[in-house]
Amino acid sequence: MEKDYIMTKKTRFILFSFLATLFFLLAPLAAFYSQGYRFDFERRSVVQTGGLYFKVQPRGTQIYLNDKLIKKTSFVFGRALIENLLPKEYKIEIKKEGYFSWEKTLQVREKWVTDAKNVFLILQNPKFNILSNEIEAFFFSPGMRKIVLKKKNEKGWSLNLFDLERNNESSFLNEKEIGEKIALSGLQWSADSKKILLKMEGLRYFIFELDKERLISLDFLGKEISQVSFVPKNSQKIFFIQNITKKNNLFSADYTKKEVSQSIGSSLLTYQTFNNDLLWLDKNGILYLSAINGETITPLNFDPFPLKPASQYQLTIISPEKIFLQEENILYFFNQEEQSLEKISEKVKEIKISPDSKKIVYFTDSEIWILFLKNIEGEQPQRKEGEKLFLTRFSEKIEDVFWYTSHYVIFNADNSIKIAEIDDRNRTNIYELAQFKDPKIFWNKIDKKLYILSEGNFYSSEKLIR
Repeated sequence: MEKDYIMTKKTRFILFSFLATLFFLLAPLAAFYSQGYRFDFERRSVVQTGGLYFKVQPRGTQIYLNDKLIKKTSFVFGRALIENLLPKEYKIEIKKEGYFSWEKTLQVREKWVTDAKNVFLILQNPKFNILSNEIEAFFFSPGMRKIVLKKKNEKGWSLNLFDLERNNESSFLNEKEIGEKIALSGLQWSADSKKILLKMEGLRYFIFELDKERLISLDFLGKEISQVSFVPKNSQKIFFIQNITKKNNLFSADYTKKEVSQSIGSSLLTYQTFNNDLLWLDKNGILYLSAINGETITPLNFDPFPLKPASQYQLTIISPEKIFLQEENILYFFNQEEQSLEKISEKVKEIKISPDSKKIVYFTDSEIWILFLKNIEGEQPQRKEGEKLFLTRFSEKIEDVFWYTSHYVIFNADNSIKIAEIDDRNRTNIYELAQFKDPKIFWNKIDKKLYILSEGNFYSSEKLIR
């Protein structure tokens, strides 16, 4: 009995010593493991892991790493975090039935979470319905809930109003009501979506008040007027330029009272409004900023911008600090610090501000570019203010570009409508959404539908972002 007791005591001592040794050996390893350290057999060394973080719309998508299903995004927030990944490149594919896959190769680094927070899967084969036919042009209201449709038939042109909320179409004006056969060359909505400014050939202008179904001529403004537009926060008033003694003067007018203001500025080439600000460029190459009523006029540049004879100029105001000027197809940015205009690009057709106001897209007949207006620091890839990103180039002619979200653009090139992301890491995902003959497109960011005019038919897609 005594021998068995001694053996048991010895055994316990050996076992205790073994476990103690094992603890002191494994405890640091467990601590290292909990801190993300792993042995990398490819490198034959201990490394610290990293991770991948995704935020995807729609929710409930599948995430594949190197062709292996790893995780699904949550059904509540559409997020997924994949931890403890060895630092190296991973082939990523995000899938959901009925959508194009998002594919990219991303680098995971030690002690770093690589993210893709703005992934939008694009719907495959979306359905399109015909809303109207015999359409020549369309014009969306500022609120994007109403559309003016211009129709053309053997009797001449007519204008119809399509109400998207009520899903009905009604005629409100035709060529005969104008009083003579003049072609409609332009149409502009008021900011409150209650009035429409009509520009006719021969520089005649009319305002149609939708709520009162009343047509008002602006002939009282006189002759040689141009660039007529509504005052942003008072649709009862308009701005216009009139050529007086060979000088283009800017005026405002109350069209209901037929009262015209004193000249706000002279020798104008072009002007633009933004909230409570009024900006114009004069023939001496000076930019002026004033209150919307023309008071407190401030010159922005003291060295004149060199103008080209007979060139057309257009101003775009993102904010009083972010001003762009187009000279024909040459795009300039006004540098407030230098008080000068800096050339951005040539052959530019148009520029458009992103929904988050942090960037613009500008495009030529064959290329699409992004210009970042602010530092992008809370998401990857990070960007610096003033950075330019070449997005894509096509052999087909690019007709128009819209912001699909703040991180994707939608555009039509030739007979194809495409959507492209602006995350250029490794590859840029570009998807073909649909094909139409010679389409004119409009992306409605309110109802998330794409509107297309093709061969006289006006189409609406199903909701593309859900």
